[in-house]
Amino acid sequence: MLWDAVRADDRLVGWLEELREGDEEGAAAPRVPLPDAEEFLDVLQDLAVPYEDVNDLLALRRTLLEDEEATALLGRCLRGVVRDMGKIGKGLGLRPFPLESGPLGRYFPLYVFVAALPHVRAYHRERGIPEDVSRRTLADLGRGLVLHRRRYGVGGLVAPGWFSLHFHGELFQLGRLQFQRTRLGGREGVALAAAGLPLRPGDHCLDLHIPDYAGPLTPEACDRSLALAREFFPRYFPTERYTAACCHSWLLDPQLKRYLPADSNIVRFQERFDISSGNGEPEDDLPLRFVFGDPDLPVETLPRRTRLERVVADHLRAGGHWYSGHGWFRFTPSGGG
Repeated sequence: MLWDAVRADDRLVGWLEELREGDEEGAAAPRVPLPDAEEFLDVLQDLAVPYEDVNDLLALRRTLLEDEEATALLGRCLRGVVRDMGKIGKGLGLRPFPLESGPLGRYFPLYVFVAALPHVRAYHRERGIPEDVSRRTLADLGRGLVLHRRRYGVGGLVAPGWFSLHFHGELFQLGRLQFQRTRLGGREGVALAAAGLPLRPGDHCLDLHIPDYAGPLTPEACDRSLALAREFFPRYFPTERYTAACCHSWLLDPQLKRYLPADSNIVRFQERFDISSGNGEPEDDLPLRFVFGDPDLPVETLPRRTRLERVVADHLRAGGHWYSGHGWFRFTPSGGG
C-alpha cells in the first residue's frame, strides 16, 4: 500500500529520485538507528504526541524497521533535514505522503523528526538556547498530529515541510508566537527600503507565525512574545541583525476590520503592522483550514458558533473572498541595535 501510493504520485517520484542522488556513488543510503521501544515512548511524550497516536506509532516502528526501502528513505530524509543545521533555507522540506499510503506513509515524517531530534537538540545546546525554549519549540510537532486527525479523521502529520523548520534550527516558539529566521524576499525588501529601513532583498528578517491551539491572541500575549524575541535573537544569534519583523497571514486581511470591533484581538494584532494587501488572488482555503479545520468544507455547511466563524462564513456566503495580508514593523532588539 505504501509504495504503490507513493509511486502513483509523479511529484513524489521525482522528489525521491532527487534524494537518491545524494547517495555517495556505490554506497547504500545512510542507516538510521531509531530509539528502542521504551526510549521511543519517552520521545513521543517529549514531542507532545497525542495519546491516541502513541500505540500506532510504537507498532509501526517495527514495521518501518523491517521495510528495507522505508529505512533507506528514512536515512536519506534524515540526511536532508539535518544538513547545514541552522543555516537558513538549507534544510530539506519533507513532503506529505498521500492518505492512500496507509498509516506508515501518513506517519513517516514523524519518524524522520524523531531521528533528527538528537541533532537539533545538539545544535540548540551548542548555541546555548535554553532547554525550555527547545522543548516547547519541538513539542509543536504534537499539534501537527492533532490537526491531521481533526482534518482527515485518521492518524498522521500535516504539513511536514513546515515542521522541518523546527527541526532545522530555523524556527522558535517564544510565548504565544513563533519566530522564523529568514531573509527578505524581493517585494518585502523593496517595501522596507522604501519605508526608510536600511534593508534590501536577502537581508535577515524575522517572520512571525501564529499557531492555532495556543490560546487567545491577546495584546498581552503578543507583547510578551515580542519581548522574549527581542532578547532571544541578539543573544543566541548575535551575528544576525534583525531590524524588521514580517507576517503573511489571512489574519492581516484588512477586510476583517469591517466585521470585528476595534478592541478585538485580531484587529489589535493587525494594528502592529504596516499592511499591504495580497496579490489579488483569493485564498479562501486559509480561513477554512485554520478556523474550521478543513479547507475543503462546503461554504453552506460552515458552522457559526463563534464570532470569527460567523464572520468568515457569512462573508463567503455573501460571495466575498479572503486574502492574505502582508505586514511588517520595525523590530528593535533589547538594548537597541
